[in-house]
Amino acid sequence: MEQRERPQAQGEGRALPARGPGRRSVLVTGAAAALTVEGMSFASAAQGGGGESGRGPVSHTVRGRLEPGAPDWVYVPVEVPRGVRELRVDYTYDKPAVPAGTQGNALDIGLFDQRGTALGGRGFRGWSGGARSGFFVRADEATPGYLAGPVDAGTWYVALAPYTVAPQGLAWEVAVTLTYGTEAPAPRPVYPPQRVKGRGKGWYRGDCHVHSVHSDGKRTPAQMAGLARAAGLDFLHSSDHNTSSAHGAWEGLWGEDLLIMTGEEITTRNGHVLALGLEPGTFVDWRYRARENRFGRFAREIRRAGGLVVPAHPHATCIGCNWKFGFAEADVVEVWNGPYTPDDEVALADWDNTLVSGAGWTPAMGNSDAHRDPDRVGLPQTVVLAEELSRPALLAGLRAGRSYVAESAEVAVSFAAYGPRGAHAGIGERLRVAQDADVTVRAEVSGAPGCTVGLVTDQGTLFTSAPLPASGTGSVEWRTAPQYAAYVRAEVRHPVQEPAVPGLPGALAAFTNPVFLGED
Repeated sequence: MEQRERPQAQGEGRALPARGPGRRSVLVTGAAAALTVEGMSFASAAQGGGGESGRGPVSHTVRGRLEPGAPDWVYVPVEVPRGVRELRVDYTYDKPAVPAGTQGNALDIGLFDQRGTALGGRGFRGWSGGARSGFFVRADEATPGYLAGPVDAGTWYVALAPYTVAPQGLAWEVAVTLTYGTEAPAPRPVYPPQRVKGRGKGWYRGDCHVHSVHSDGKRTPAQMAGLARAAGLDFLHSSDHNTSSAHGAWEGLWGEDLLIMTGEEITTRNGHVLALGLEPGTFVDWRYRARENRFGRFAREIRRAGGLVVPAHPHATCIGCNWKFGFAEADVVEVWNGPYTPDDEVALADWDNTLVSGAGWTPAMGNSDAHRDPDRVGLPQTVVLAEELSRPALLAGLRAGRSYVAESAEVAVSFAAYGPRGAHAGIGERLRVAQDADVTVRAEVSGAPGCTVGLVTDQGTLFTSAPLPASGTGSVEWRTAPQYAAYVRAEVRHPVQEPAVPGLPGALAAFTNPVFLGED
């Protein structure tokens, strides 16, 4: 198993013969290859493998090495016999020193059960990426990130994903430990309710991109719920990387003041996308690249599960974070991610460039992407006009663009356009008036001392107010016509910080989705 050859693409689903001193096969999945290495097998309890009256847990170890250019997925088969109560996996890999500017080793890990590794995830049992060095699954419990359930007999697979490989290569070791015995009863998961009773039409604040201990976050769901309440949020969306295990981890944490929604951050090698507002318990696969032309299938899967497709931090600079799949399938796009940075400014400008036609436009949102201290839940937060505080109503408001983004619960924005004979339209709507009609745009802002209010059209920023007073409250009005402005949206910005970056405006305190002007 020490010798490796880079797999050559031969055609979907074809297994290539094993070569070299270690048996392995190469399974090609579209344009990216997956390598299946020699695995391990265990004796059954009846054969002396263990059991309540037999010897204790039994472990086997397999080792291997990956070179630069390794396939995206390496599967280690594990033949699991009957009578197993718990399966545990531990792994290590080397981290040699590398020259400055060169990526070192990073190896992610997950698990598939006897139903297999086929794309779509029927056999999916969990994923922890690089956040953990070990995990277990059994009927009544599993490590966060993994799904509790029976350890049935058959071929299971430890999934390794070399995120980056150093020039020296990556040596890895996987140890699997089986514990035999009678399984404990599997508890039924308790999922969050779909709505909060008694909360009618209004503007609701939420953070739809956060991470807990169920992926690479350091906070428990209970801690996240407490931080959401402290941030003045009305709803919080669970979006751990490549797993649905957190969906059933919020019992007792919702209430009349907080709605919990469930989803996933699908973390591919070519960008991340939020599957926002999925039916609880839904898992969406992430094992594909843009060149494989598979994303449309999974976007449809997200919508069938009641969710929205939301590309996350599309211009982020971390490896694999920049969105490469295009925006044809996007329902909403996350243009502000965490504390405001230049890549958010690029995402905002890129999104603004798509608004000119107004037909089939994609609304914007913002989220914290909070993982650990000192990340602030609710920085930023999306404020949605919804018919009630429920999953369907919030998703409808987000999809329609009836929303704005603010850095905190202290910042509030009211924005609308008014035309002749009482015509008016709010955020995400269209003011249907003649092309030469007089239109008055009005923005009211609170909680933003020292900030300016800018009005942005398809020509750019055509109006900027004086700084708001120390109270942080003020209003602006501006007159235009549809023939001069296809849309108008509001931006609330802090003063430029010194030392200033040439051409970079002050950080956002808030921005709205547009109001479109004129007939379609």
